[in-house]
Formats: sequence, C-alpha cells, structure tokens
Amino acid sequence: MQKSKFFPEINGNFGFGCMRLPMNGGRVDYEVFTKMADAFTDAGFNYFDTAHGYIGGQSETAIRDCVAKRYARSRFLLTNKLTDPYFRSQEDIRPFFENQLSWCGVDYFDFYLMHAQDRNNYQKFKKCQAYETAYRFKEEGLIKHFGISFHDKVEVLDRILSEHPEVEVVQIQFNYLDYEDASVEARKVYEVCEKHNKPVLVMEPVKGGSLVNLPKEADQILRNLNGGSNASYAVRFAASFPNIAVVLSGMSDMAQMQDNISAMQDFRPLSEVELDAVRKVCEIFQGLNLIPCTSCRYCIEESECPKGIRIPDLFAALNAHEAFHNWNTGYYYDNVITGGAHGKASDCIKCGKCERVCPQHLKIRELLPKVAKAFE
Repeated sequence: MQKSKFFPEINGNFGFGCMRLPMNGGRVDYEVFTKMADAFTDAGFNYFDTAHGYIGGQSETAIRDCVAKRYARSRFLLTNKLTDPYFRSQEDIRPFFENQLSWCGVDYFDFYLMHAQDRNNYQKFKKCQAYETAYRFKEEGLIKHFGISFHDKVEVLDRILSEHPEVEVVQIQFNYLDYEDASVEARKVYEVCEKHNKPVLVMEPVKGGSLVNLPKEADQILRNLNGGSNASYAVRFAASFPNIAVVLSGMSDMAQMQDNISAMQDFRPLSEVELDAVRKVCEIFQGLNLIPCTSCRYCIEESECPKGIRIPDLFAALNAHEAFHNWNTGYYYDNVITGGAHGKASDCIKCGKCERVCPQHLKIRELLPKVAKAFE
C-alpha cells in the first residue's frame, strides 16, 4: 500500500474514526470492534482516531483492549485530542494527558490535536498555554506530531495557524455537501490549510450518515453511476484533494468497514462524471432545508442537558420526516422519548448548554420547537 506523502508512517489515505463504534447494550461491542480492527489492519491501513469524549470515554478503553493489547505498537498509529471540558488550567493538562495514555494503553500518541478549536475555546486554550504544553509533550517524545481539529469560520483558522506555525496538521469537517456551505465553509477552510502548507485530516466525510441515506431522487442519481455505494462516493470525494493526508470514517459495523476498504484500498479520485453527480445531489439537499447535524453527540456527552433531550436523534427524526415523507417517521421520534426516559423537544428550557459545545454552531434552541411542531 502506498505511504502518505505527508507522513510516511501512515499507510494509505484512510483512517478508522472511533467515535461511532459498534455498541451492544450501551457498551462497545468488543467482538465486533476487534473484527473490524483486524479487517482494517489486514487491508494495510494503520491510522486510528479517538478522543476522551467519544462514547463517554469508552472509545479510548476499547482501543486499549481491542487494538493496543493485541498489536505491536509499530502496527498502528493513534491520534488523541485535548478537549475543552477536561481541563481548567495549564496544571490540569499533563495529568489528563497521562490518563489518556493509560486509558489507551500506549506510551505515546502519534498525533495529538487541540480539539474542536473555535473562536471561543481557542481563548481558553491560549490562556491555559495548552499549545505550548502539548508541544512540550512532543519534545519529550510523548507525541510524534502536533495539530488541531477545527470547527469555525475561515478567518479563525487563519489566525490560529498564523499564531501557531508549529501546528503540523489540521483536522477539518470536509464533505461534498459542506464544500460550498456558507455555515461550514469547507472549501475556504481547506484553502487556508493549503495557504499555510498544513496537511489535512478529514472528519465527517459522509456528514454523520446524511450522505449515505439519501432522499430518493438523490439516491437514484448515484445509483445511475453503476459504481460504488453512496458512502464510497462521499469518502472518495474528500480524498480526491491534493492536500488531504487521511480521510476518517466513523464505522459501526463490518459492512461499513468492508465498503470503505473496497473504496479506499485501491483509491482513485472521483471522475468528472461522478463529480457532476454529487453536485446534483447537493442541489437536491439544498432544496430540502434539513438540519445540518452530524450526530457527533457533543451536545449530549459534553453539555449534560438538564432535560435529557437526545438532540441528534430528534433532529434525525425531523430530517427523515422532511427528506422522505414516510408515514412512519413519527415512530422514530416516539422511540427516542419512549417511557419518559429522555426529554421531548418541547421540554427544552433554553439554557443554551448544548449550543456552546455544538461544532456545527446550530441554533438548537430555535430548532427544537420545529421538531416539537412536527411530532408533538
């Protein structure tokens, strides 16, 4: 398999994002994850990505038990991140970092990123000298490469990279639906990375599954190509740009793993015919006015909603209602709130905790009443 032109230790341009691992009864399904990790590495790939907030800390420990304990350290690369809620001062960073090494069962990280940087939390990272502290970890050999993941407007990224030229790599949300989206600015953000000569790690190439389960008309456009799956076109789109080092896919079953391997093991960029097809898919989505939620679940796992509202699940129900107009979409909504275990959309008290951690900067307090109107 071809080595990365940016980081020779990376095999290929495809990575295993461990935010949406297979689950069984609220716990990571180790048997399925182990088989997926084996299929991934057997195909020649070696890049795994995690963060402490993923699956309430289970992502890190699952990597320890299913990857780090089973493979020689030279067989896999691991990225982890410093996330806002888990430190309050510079003094908190090293103990948290050392815990992350322990949780993952490794003695160094290949990549360590300042997580989900935006105009607000960047100020906290500056105040706590997080960049400087993490860079010292690199000098000590505890990390191999230092970078950021990013969720904001292009001018914020330009400022961060100008102030911190030591950043080696940038992880961004990048997919064909967000490419020209004014709220995400994926193309412009990518171009700033090029301007600063920073290789790019891609997250959300299928936009939380939105580019897999397409509306009927859009789905038919891709089917008419008589080629790969809907997911394969999305992943290959992201990987087709010259400054992309790795495209991450958050996979939760073996079928998704095998589909991604088939698309990326012998990677080829999208052809002009395929690019034209995804442009047409974008035009269809633009007419639907869907909520651009990627189901990252930060609003649940990092904001502690006082009403226990499963925000991404409710948004997914509304998007399905708007995109597919199926008679049974209401059942999905009811399943989320069954038995009163989780709050209804109308239970929102507008505290704003969810909005403060949303990487998409969604106006959740304005959107939940729309969900309530549709289903309640």
